[in-house]
Amino acid sequence: MSKKKKTKNNKNKSVKSVNKNVRSSTKKLNPILRSLVGKKVDVVIRDLTFSDKRISKDIKKTISSAVANAENNFQYDIDKLIVKEAYCGKQIVMKRFRPRAKGRASPILKHYSNVTIILSESKAMEAHGTKS
Repeated sequence: MSKKKKTKNNKNKSVKSVNKNVRSSTKKLNPILRSLVGKKVDVVIRDLTFSDKRISKDIKKTISSAVANAENNFQYDIDKLIVKEAYCGKQIVMKRFRPRAKGRASPILKHYSNVTIILSESKAMEAHGTKS
């Protein structure tokens, strides 16, 4: 009684990896993720390895997971993979309070995020040169 799933044969199959509940705010993640889009995967992993941001370790782990998915599930060539999209979204906010003067309290908000990385296989690029 169940319906058969339709399979789409897209030439541009993309590989997705999501890391949920990353302990960082989207404000800190967005500049790092924006710098990754459009680069080859090996360049991105190298950049994140030498980055001095604390959260780059978690982003690197997410990209490595996406690369493993591409290799095992779709048999993509790792050397041709590029980062098609990289974005983050808001998750829960942990609320804590700090005692202040005169019996007051001030809130401390600890933000969490979801990191999504989408990889795709790059097509053969034409060599740029002089026109003949």
